[in-house]
Amino acid sequence: MKSKLPRIFIILLGIGFLINLLQSYFTPLIFDEAYYWHYAQKLSWGYFDHPPLVALLIKISSFFFDGELGVRFMSCVLSTATLFILWSTIDNPKKKDYVVHFFILAYSMTLLNAYGFFTLPDTPLLFFTALLLYVYKRFLEKPSLLWGIIMGITMAGLMYSKYHAALVIIFILLSNIKLVFNKYAWLSVFVALLCYVPHFIWLSQNDYVTINYHLFDRPNDPYNFKKYTLGYFVNLVALFGLTFPWVYWGLFKAKAQDKFTKALLFLVYGVLIFFFISSFNRRIQTQWIIVISIPLIIIVFRFMMENEIAKKWIYRMGLVNIAIILYLRIGLVYEPMSPIYYETHGNIGLVKDVAKKIGNMPLVFENSYRNAPIFEFYSGNNTYSLNNESYRLNQYSIDDSESKVQHQKILYLSGRATDADEIFTKDDGSKMYGKYIDNFESFRKLKTLLEEPVDFKAGQEQIFQLYNPYDFDIDLNKLQFNVAYMTDFKIVKDRLPIKPKLNNPTITSIGAKDTLTYTFKFPEPRELKDPTYVRIGIMENKLNYGINGKNTKVK
Repeated sequence: MKSKLPRIFIILLGIGFLINLLQSYFTPLIFDEAYYWHYAQKLSWGYFDHPPLVALLIKISSFFFDGELGVRFMSCVLSTATLFILWSTIDNPKKKDYVVHFFILAYSMTLLNAYGFFTLPDTPLLFFTALLLYVYKRFLEKPSLLWGIIMGITMAGLMYSKYHAALVIIFILLSNIKLVFNKYAWLSVFVALLCYVPHFIWLSQNDYVTINYHLFDRPNDPYNFKKYTLGYFVNLVALFGLTFPWVYWGLFKAKAQDKFTKALLFLVYGVLIFFFISSFNRRIQTQWIIVISIPLIIIVFRFMMENEIAKKWIYRMGLVNIAIILYLRIGLVYEPMSPIYYETHGNIGLVKDVAKKIGNMPLVFENSYRNAPIFEFYSGNNTYSLNNESYRLNQYSIDDSESKVQHQKILYLSGRATDADEIFTKDDGSKMYGKYIDNFESFRKLKTLLEEPVDFKAGQEQIFQLYNPYDFDIDLNKLQFNVAYMTDFKIVKDRLPIKPKLNNPTITSIGAKDTLTYTFKFPEPRELKDPTYVRIGIMENKLNYGINGKNTKVK
């Protein structure tokens, strides 16, 4: 990369870095950041929802700082490096005359601004996308062993950031099919796969839990044009705020005059088309398409240098965007200035209220992988999210958090007021209800296994297996079972108790790492007469039924 940088570039880049550091220090964590902080307490080659790079960034940040900055420092570094890499990727000799325009374009992009300090999987995704484009450009100029290896490592970094980084790699490669005849391109693929082997091993050891959840077990809704497809187009506008007409104008005007520009266009249009098609199946979240911001900065900045109208209006509207964004960023810290009640507000006060009541007592949250880590971060108490059939699996379903709260007196926190011993009120008026349990005991890792596909018929005898993954025996008298009937979209419509039987009725416990076989009959559905999926759940010690089995397809 070129070392000579305009002085104004260094100043503006430094100002952005300093603002992000201050924002990181003074802004309380959002729920997802706390969840990824929970990841980082035990580094691994994979996690339930995402690959491991976000956890590694938080761990590195914690070596330098405590508190919120100890979660976000590396995000500030990566976001600054991303802009430096993008600037270095642009070869136009006129760019030094448009430094201010470059920063106004970049700093006016809404989510790109947020990921300047929030620590989320998208932060390294954006960095490695920019780096891959830079490396690919140099690779096109001079294919070599060195650039092949660097490109492979960069692709691995992308995939360790977030799974849909595969789209970035695929669309860049599709833009230049002749790469299949390039030995150094194949070298980069080999290096990327080699670097990714530890994550493949982790997936295998954890029954591909991440892939199964995202592709197969995640509930969905019937298609809704307003919520899905129209919402997708709203997200395309929200990405760029008031500059969006001129950003997309620059995209439409861009021509694939060389292989690198062709890669930029393939990446943008490929992602846009992919998620447009996906919008007919599910709601598209704004951050899923944020990756197009990286190639669009290059494309639109080039356009600004050639088109006076675009330059003028992106400059003007970009300044307005920046002013609005700065106002909102202040509101993240200082609640009275925020136009909305955001998730950074009120959590620290709530944690203090709870800690004042219970001291260092462990906390168990009903169905909240969001509250459990935020409370642990700010209180230091051991926490656990007890996920039941009304929620979803998450990192707390596969890590060792459950063991840290077993057989202790805990405060069980939920949104239900029934039999509450304590009531806590958040600043927005929402309430959290607590109930003390003297000897908490849960077995959420017990597994129920149905053979797929299931031949469903009410009253018909079926078989399922119960597997105990724990290293201790479990008293079967503590367990009750139910069956959930689900729609095509994996939405539970019926939850009905069952009384399965063992072939040997004298068995009273299931041994560690042991499997038992039960027979049972499907109860008559109340609402869903023709279920598409079924699942066996377990209630232990009168806690709510858990998600112990897979969503199993019915014939």
